[in-house]
Formats: sequence, C-alpha cells, structure tokens
Amino acid sequence: MRLQSPQLQGLFTPGLRSLAELFEKKNYELRIAGGAVRDLLSGMTPQDIDFATTATPEEMKEMFTSAGVRLINNKGEKHGTITARLHEQNFEITTLRIDVVTDGRHAEVEFTTDWEKDAERRDLTVNSMFLGLDGMLYDFFNGYEDLKNKKIRFVGKASERIQEDYLRILRYFRFYGRIAESPGDHEPGTLQAIKDNAKGLAGISGERIWVELKKILLGNHVNHLVRLLYELDIAQYIGLPADGNLEEFDRVTTNVQNLCPKPMTVLTSLFKVKDDVANLDLRLKISKEEKNLGLFLVKQRQELTRAAGPEPLRPYQDFIMDVGSLSFLLQSREANTTSRIHELLKYQGEGHLLRELEQWTVPSFPVSGHDLRKMGMSSGKEIGVALQQLRDEWKKSGYSMDREELLSCLKR
Repeated sequence: MRLQSPQLQGLFTPGLRSLAELFEKKNYELRIAGGAVRDLLSGMTPQDIDFATTATPEEMKEMFTSAGVRLINNKGEKHGTITARLHEQNFEITTLRIDVVTDGRHAEVEFTTDWEKDAERRDLTVNSMFLGLDGMLYDFFNGYEDLKNKKIRFVGKASERIQEDYLRILRYFRFYGRIAESPGDHEPGTLQAIKDNAKGLAGISGERIWVELKKILLGNHVNHLVRLLYELDIAQYIGLPADGNLEEFDRVTTNVQNLCPKPMTVLTSLFKVKDDVANLDLRLKISKEEKNLGLFLVKQRQELTRAAGPEPLRPYQDFIMDVGSLSFLLQSREANTTSRIHELLKYQGEGHLLRELEQWTVPSFPVSGHDLRKMGMSSGKEIGVALQQLRDEWKKSGYSMDREELLSCLKR
C-alpha cells in the first residue's frame, strides 16, 4: 500500500527535503523506520523519526562532509547511526543491520542492504515496518495487519527475539498497554516464552528497566499487565516486592484515573513498607525525588487524610505550612512538599480536593523577628518562642490573621 496522509506530508520540512535529495543523488535508499511508521499508519504525527538506509556509516559521513552538512556526536556510529543537522533540524539515520552475536543485553552487528533482514531483527511486528518517502509501505511480517487488529506479536519466534534482548519482555507489555484493545488478548505461546525467559531480566540494567516500567504504569490495561509481571515470575527480577499489594494497586489505579499521576504514585500502591521502596531503588536506581515520593506516600497515605466538616483540605494545608516553617529554604521545601501532597491526593482519589489545592496559594507568615525587636524583644530565644506562638495562632485562624492582628496577641 501507499500512504498519502497530511501527517506524512507534514514531515517534509526543508531539512527533510534536503536530506532526501542527498540520498537520492548517491542512489542510497532512505526510509522512515520503526515507531514513526506505526504512528503514521495510526493517523498520528510521530514525535521522533528514525530513518534507515542502505548506506554505510562511512558512506554517509563522506556524503554529508562533501555537502558541508554538520554531523552531531558520533556516539551511535559503532551501531551504524549517523546524526546529521540540516536546516536547524537533527536527523538520525541508521544503516540496515543484522545481529551477529547477542548476549541478551547487547548485540554485535553487521551492516547489510537487505531490508527484510533488518526487519527480522526488530522486536515486534508493529515496529518492524518501513515507509518510503513516497508513502510506500514495506511490511515483511504483517505488522500493518496486526496494527489494524490491535495485536501485539513478536517478529518470528518470541523466545528468539526475547533472548536477543531480555528488555523486550517489558517492551511487549508497554506496547500491549498502548495498542491492544482489551486485556488478556495474548498468544499463549508468547506468555510461555516470556515466563521461560523472565530470569534474563536480572542481567538488564535498572535504568533501562525503569524507563519501560514507567511507561507500562501510565498505559492502558495496567492492572492486567502488572498481574502478569507476578504470574510470569518477572516481578522478582525488576525490583518489585514478592508480595506486592495487588488489591491496593487495583484500588489506586481506579483512584488516579484522569488525574495524571506520576509513575511512582501508581507503583507505590504495591508497597507495604518503606523497605519496599529502598529495594526498588537498589535495583532500578530511581531518582532521589522518586524515592522520596515513594517513602512519603507509604508513610502518609493512612496518616494524612481529609478532615471531617467544612474544611476537608485543612490537614493537607497544615502539613505544607508546618514543613515550610521548619525550613530555611522555604520556597524549594514547600514546592517539593506541595508536589508530594498533590500526588497523595491523587493516590487517595481526592480529585476535588486536588483541584482546590491547586488553586490555593501558600500564604506567607506576616510577622518577622524584626517586628518583635521593634516591640522591645532582644533575646533570640524569646523571639523564637514568640514567633512559634504567633504561628500557632495564625494556623488556628486558617492563616487569615494579618500582621497587626497577630502582634496584638502579644500585647494582651
């Protein structure tokens, strides 16, 4: 088939036109590859576009250098990728490859001019297609049919593709959550291949696993997919607790619908104790902020809840203000705390309170030590005690008392 769509035509910037001309002059084939093809066939404009070519890296370098085209870093060159900059736009172009040796994490590659051989080494059928710049689709493994039917399948034998790179187990789940229409629509052989090879994930770096896991957590069918992580013996190799709280996970995934939670907010519902967060960090090397969010949610999800009565948001506001009063770095500390409270409200399913808190501006305490010195106080200890007393009064008033009202409390 030949694709003619506004999304495809929209890709033809001055940079891409110049790129296409260079390859055409040298009779090197150039096609759009991988995920961008999938997006274009789905009627979407791809965020990132990868190109594949029959030209070797050396041939591309010579072609670009002769044309005065700037080349961006050479990190991908040994894998066959050249990045060229034309008309203020970067283009990543990779030579067709076949895997010569794989160890489940890395592959030694050999360059080829055979498009089908390159497609054969890709993970999923929906990611194995190429699209000519004229819109012609090159599809060796029925990827377009699978995309239309919302099926996720490995290219060729699932076990072989997985053993080339065990991270493909998580990529399978990620794309299932992105494309499949309903949970449970897997080929039995695929799930068996995943279970048989799950242990291979133990050798994959935590950083790579975390990238995929975060996308799974924010995709569709997340309850079904996380259950599969346990049923197929994957959880133990990717830092998840052996006895993850799946009931709480189901409850929280319902709570956070349409609230745009952070991945860590969703994942924390599996954790029962703080050690679960620490163990995840040991395996996946999550960021400091992600770790602190997990620890915060485990501690506060039961302790910090809405108040009965007319001010349900008040405990959350008091928490933010109390943390701010203890910090010299008021703004950064309050910003971090407010962000975590937002995630806690999502976790608890308090969408209405979340919207209310987002409209709330953290008030500034209106009294300073300078005000108290003007009233005759000189001792630092005396000023500290008085400031705390006034903060307590301010808090009781719902942070509504102004400077004069607070200072008058000291005069009584």
